[in-house]
Amino acid sequence: MAWIMMLIMLVLLVLGYPMMIPLTVAAIVGFYIQFDGFGNMEFFIQQVLGGIRPASLIAVPMFILAADIMTRGHSADRLVNLVMTFIGHIRGGLAVSTATSCTLFGAVSGSTQATVVAVGSTLRPKMLKAGYSDPFTLALIINASDIAFLIPPSIGMIIYGVISETSIAELFIAGIGPGLMILLMFSVYSVIYAKMNDVPTEERASWGERMLAIRQAVWPLMFPLIIVGGIYGGVFSPTEAAAVCVLYAGILEFGIFRSLQAIDLYKIAKSTGLITAVVFILVGVGNGFSWIISFAQIPDQILSALHIDQAGPVGVLVAISVAFFVACMFVDPIVVILVLTPIFAPAIASAGLDPVHVGILITLQVAIGSATPPFGCDIFTAIAVFKRPYWEVIRGTPPFIFILLLAAVLLIAFPQIALYPRDLAFG
Repeated sequence: MAWIMMLIMLVLLVLGYPMMIPLTVAAIVGFYIQFDGFGNMEFFIQQVLGGIRPASLIAVPMFILAADIMTRGHSADRLVNLVMTFIGHIRGGLAVSTATSCTLFGAVSGSTQATVVAVGSTLRPKMLKAGYSDPFTLALIINASDIAFLIPPSIGMIIYGVISETSIAELFIAGIGPGLMILLMFSVYSVIYAKMNDVPTEERASWGERMLAIRQAVWPLMFPLIIVGGIYGGVFSPTEAAAVCVLYAGILEFGIFRSLQAIDLYKIAKSTGLITAVVFILVGVGNGFSWIISFAQIPDQILSALHIDQAGPVGVLVAISVAFFVACMFVDPIVVILVLTPIFAPAIASAGLDPVHVGILITLQVAIGSATPPFGCDIFTAIAVFKRPYWEVIRGTPPFIFILLLAAVLLIAFPQIALYPRDLAFG
């Protein structure tokens, strides 16, 4: 049955259907095979509805809405300008500024696609003018934007937390260390690249310009403080933090910056509604899919065939990393989390692994796969936004993928990179 379901998904994907169609059809066919017909279809429907019932999922449309408001407003430009005034003048400073801006905006929006659009649209022209090659520039923007998967708020962490019943607040805090580590690694590589290619430096900003940039960026910088500080201080839950972010984004862009008007609300609401609908359909059907394969004991069969349950904790982590990395090269990250997490759940439990550590590793692999050829989702976002051919977009990605894989190795070898902040906050 497992091979039939996977074959159906593969064929429909090749035919060009959006991911929700292959997942739904495969789940329904699996139900038909497992239960010899559609006589008890209400059980499947109950599982689909149950998948979108957890209250923590309310945070997803909230963060999407907040990201949409900020992307259309001035928050991204102010964050970019702040970073540029302080490090834009050093060798490789513009590339480091781009990576840092992606990290900051990811901490504000929680969306990789929004980060590609907001930061990339602003800094790509500057990097090209400064002498950076377009393949390097595109690869940097795509991969640095994926740090948004790790820095809270992260929609991927929310989905994983719901599926695995892991604390979303702990996942948010644990993602900060790995996210900053990857930013540092990208920055070092950017400086080396700039020196090797003799990229000229930008003009040093005056302290007056820096003070102005700080004043302008104070309001957007409050977003990560609200999220992390509020959760860490026990002021509100991750779901409540999402609602606060929407309120704060609205006050900022409509009231203080006056970058948006009431007429923009329709476009923002429509965009948020469409994205939320797709995410919730995937989550609901993904839950039904997971229920069917669990009922048929497919995860146990797969793990037994591969002997993963006998590999020990490190072996399980390596197997998880490979599976999620490869899957996200072809399939939407949310779908991968929904499908593969239940499959590996028995091995994770038997190995005695910390579900938060596993969740951060999975989130990192999802981030890597999202920017990896052939079908990483952020690659096609960049193609659509920057109007560049596929091969030019992916040509500069190998060094960044290597850096991200090295980060995954470090996270497996030194789990405290993720767990120490969590233990400090919730210990």
